[in-house]
Amino acid sequence: RSDIKMQYKQLCVWNLKLSDAGTYTCEYGTHKVHTSLHILNLMISSDGHFLQNEVPELILIQNSSSSLPNLSITLFDSNNNRVTPELQNKSHQKYIMNLKKLETMDSGTWVCQIHSDSPLIKRNISFAVKVLGFQNPDLERKYATVDSTVILSWRLNSQKIKWKEGFTGQLNWKQQESAKSHELLDFNVTAQGQLHETKKCNNLLFEIPERKPESTIEVKLPKVHFNHSGQYQCQLEYQGRHAQSKIQLVVMKVSANPAGPLSRGANMTLTCQVSGPLAPDAYLRWERVNGTKMDIKNSKQREVKLEVNISTAGLWSCHLIEDSDKKISFHYHVEEASVWINYVIIGASIGGSLLAFALGCLCIISGISWQRRRQRAKRMAQARQHLLENKTCQCQQ
Repeated sequence: RSDIKMQYKQLCVWNLKLSDAGTYTCEYGTHKVHTSLHILNLMISSDGHFLQNEVPELILIQNSSSSLPNLSITLFDSNNNRVTPELQNKSHQKYIMNLKKLETMDSGTWVCQIHSDSPLIKRNISFAVKVLGFQNPDLERKYATVDSTVILSWRLNSQKIKWKEGFTGQLNWKQQESAKSHELLDFNVTAQGQLHETKKCNNLLFEIPERKPESTIEVKLPKVHFNHSGQYQCQLEYQGRHAQSKIQLVVMKVSANPAGPLSRGANMTLTCQVSGPLAPDAYLRWERVNGTKMDIKNSKQREVKLEVNISTAGLWSCHLIEDSDKKISFHYHVEEASVWINYVIIGASIGGSLLAFALGCLCIISGISWQRRRQRAKRMAQARQHLLENKTCQCQQ
C-alpha cells in the first residue's frame, strides 16, 4: 500500500488504516526529518443505506502517536443545513453520535466538519446517505363517493436515488384500527431496479394499473363501496427493517326517505354519511343549489352523519368541508312529482275519505237497524209471556 518516489523524496501510502498513524522519519545522510501522521476514520451505520424515520449512527475515530486532541465536530446535511447530533459517547479516541430521523429529502452527500486548534486540524469529510421511502405525506386522506372510481398511489424514491439493491414490500387494508388486516398485494424490486407486483386478495374488487410512473405502487377501485373505506398501509422491508405509509380512504353516501319523487306539500329526509374518521376541523354541509340560506344546514365538527328535512324539490348537495376547503361533494337530485300524480294522490285521498265516510254511515245505519230489531224482538217476547199468563188464569177458574 506504499511507494517511495525518490525523485521527490516522497512516501505515498494508499488505503490508510488507523494503525498507519504515527511518526514517520526521513533520513538522508546525516539529515533527519520527522512527520507526524494523524488519521481520522468516519463510519456510518448500515453502510449509508436507510429507510425513512431511521436514525443513523455516526462514529468518528482518531489515532495519533502523540496525545489525542479534543475535536469539534459540525455536521451539514444534503441540503447544507446544519445538523446537531446527539452525542452518545465521547472519548478522545472515539465519538459516537446519533443523527436526526431521516426523511427521503435527506438523501445525498453529507459533510462532517472536523476542527482542532492543537494540533491544527481542519478537515471536511463527505459521506453518502441514501434514504429509501415514500414521498407521500404522513397519513394522507383520500376522499371518494359511492360508485365512483378512485386510485390510491404510493410514490417511492428508489429511482430518484438510484437504489438498485433488493427490497420487498406489501400493501395491506383494514376498515378499522382494530379490524383484521387483508393483504392486497406484495411487491419486490428486480435486478434492473423495476418494481414487480403480485395481487394477493380476491375479496376486494381492485385492479393494478399497468401504466404508472416509475417506482409507484397503485391500486384502482373501479366502483367504490361504502365498506371499501378504511386504512390502506403500504410497507417496505429492507434487511429486516421496515417503513410504512398510510392512506385513509373516506367514502361518502347519500340516501332519501321516502325514496322517489317529492309530492307537493310532502316532506323528505335526506341523509349524508361519511365513513370517517375526519380531521378535527372537518364537518358536513347540506345545501340546495341556487337556494337560500334557509336551505343550508351544517353538522358539528367531526360528525360523520347529517340529516335534513326538505319540502322543496331540486338539486341538493352534501359537502365535506375541511379547513374551509370542499374536499368532496355528493349531488342528489330530488324530483318533483308530476301534476297528474298529485291529482291522483289528491283524488285517492278524497276517494279514501269518502269511502271511509260511507263505511261509517253504513255502520251507523246497520247499528240503528240492529238496535230496532232487538227492541222489537224484546217486545214480542214480553207479549207472548203476558198472553201465556192470562191463559193460565182462565183455566184455574
